[in-house]
Amino acid sequence: MADEATNPEAEKSAVDHDRGVDNDEQPFLSHLLELRSRVLKSLLIIGLLFIPTFYFNTLIFEFIASPLLAHLPNGGTMIATDVASPFLTPFKLAILAAIFFAMPVILHQAWSFIAPGLYLREKHFAIPLLISSIALFYLGTAFAYYLVFPLVFGFFASVNMEFVTWMTDISPYLDFIVKMFLAFGLAFEIPIATVLLVMAGFASPESMANKRAYVLVGCFFLGMLLTPPDVISQILLAVPMWVLFELGIVLSRFATRGREES
Repeated sequence: MADEATNPEAEKSAVDHDRGVDNDEQPFLSHLLELRSRVLKSLLIIGLLFIPTFYFNTLIFEFIASPLLAHLPNGGTMIATDVASPFLTPFKLAILAAIFFAMPVILHQAWSFIAPGLYLREKHFAIPLLISSIALFYLGTAFAYYLVFPLVFGFFASVNMEFVTWMTDISPYLDFIVKMFLAFGLAFEIPIATVLLVMAGFASPESMANKRAYVLVGCFFLGMLLTPPDVISQILLAVPMWVLFELGIVLSRFATRGREES
């Protein structure tokens, strides 16, 4: 009985909120000024984080290089073949690390920019999706670092020819690491993308489940494109992508069920 009494008030509040969103039309210049403010705040956070990341760039590089260094021959080290690499590579690493650590703030600024234009129902599921997307991206990078890198570098070390000295340049290695982090970080966003497609009405959980075979083939195709040319890393990317797709279907069913009940 109490729920029935409060439901009309909640519905009226939601309707009033949505009408306010429809009526609150800001000039285009106002949107540009708001966007500039959000971008400047994000750049400020990145700039502030750049100072400690550049100061500790040696420790950061040692951390991301440790999976490779563990499989180099005894006495093996990394090298720099370009004259400017000892400076430019740590500088690039510091910028990327600052962006990586500032990602929650950057996404929050993006959310603050689009939130005034969202209806109340959209806000209810947008906030959990925002938090989940951040967590899943970091989870994907951790999966790549702690599981994929040791296996991949171990495989490369096992097939290296005895008369070849295996030494890696720091600049290509950083590019390789960034590519792998992005590949696995974005791959772990598949459940979020699946739920968004369903909530936007572009697909249904049943229609995506019926295309499961095509998705599985697509996962292995993307694994082939986004990872080094070895079977281990391709499988380690393709299988989690497929599992996360199945998780996205389950979550989208809960989302649609909750929307129908409301």
